[in-house]
Amino acid sequence: MAIIQGAITIALFILILGGLVVIHEVGHFVMARVFGIRVLEFGIGFPPKARVLRAKGETVYTLNWLPIGGFVRLDGEDGDSDDPRSFAVQRLWKKLVVLVGGVAMNLLLAFVIFFGIAWLATPQGGLTFSEVQAGSPAEAAGLEAGDTILAIDGETFDLFPSPDAGRAAIAALRDTAGQAVTLTVEGADGSTRDEEVTLRPAAVADEKGALGIRGAQLVFTGEYQGRDIVSAIGAGAAWTVAAFTLILNGLADLLASIVSNPAQAPPVSGPVGIAVQVGDVFWQLGPIFTLYLAG
Repeated sequence: MAIIQGAITIALFILILGGLVVIHEVGHFVMARVFGIRVLEFGIGFPPKARVLRAKGETVYTLNWLPIGGFVRLDGEDGDSDDPRSFAVQRLWKKLVVLVGGVAMNLLLAFVIFFGIAWLATPQGGLTFSEVQAGSPAEAAGLEAGDTILAIDGETFDLFPSPDAGRAAIAALRDTAGQAVTLTVEGADGSTRDEEVTLRPAAVADEKGALGIRGAQLVFTGEYQGRDIVSAIGAGAAWTVAAFTLILNGLADLLASIVSNPAQAPPVSGPVGIAVQVGDVFWQLGPIFTLYLAG
């Protein structure tokens, strides 16, 4: 079983990494074609070459043995050509657009992935807690440590984007301070019930919390929920911006770490570490979370 699981993990890693790199190279390929730059080869995987998929026209399409991405070979990319259609003689702005085309294609792919998840299958979260305050609205409603709040007045909690989703769930309680709400609660035994509860007023909620629970965190309930297309487009765009910002901040932290402590190994994962993370997400949380990780 462990061997099969390991093989599937490796296959997923290759599929995700290879797919992202190929899409990146498609961006270079498209922009080169837009500017009339001659593309000598578009390769899926890295050499040695396994077979030629198509050789008609000026571009050769190849399938290669190392399935870890792909490449685009442009005429004059090494700066040794004076052909007017070579990359070497193009104006600087055109070269930059061709290079940035790969990043743009990855951003577009991220949006498509996030849009698809938001539209069809957004994972739902439940608010769990480890303690109920004595004399609180939670105690009056019969809530117990280990229960999970699935919805407030029928409104469920989207698990993405994390970690803001957990704060959003807490904020939903705070925003209804002083009001009577209906909580959909799942007990430790798996049963579901609705509880009517009047939350603490805002003046008290700021200090003790609106409901009176402690140790609250949002966890995956195993349920998924879709959106309408317009809302999914907005969510996809927001998640794309959040992910891109996360990457930029990560790069900044990496550079700061290298500058401040150049003797220490940088806080990043190599291919093996990434493969392990992909496997952990897939086997513990499932394909939707794995797709989100790819995005």
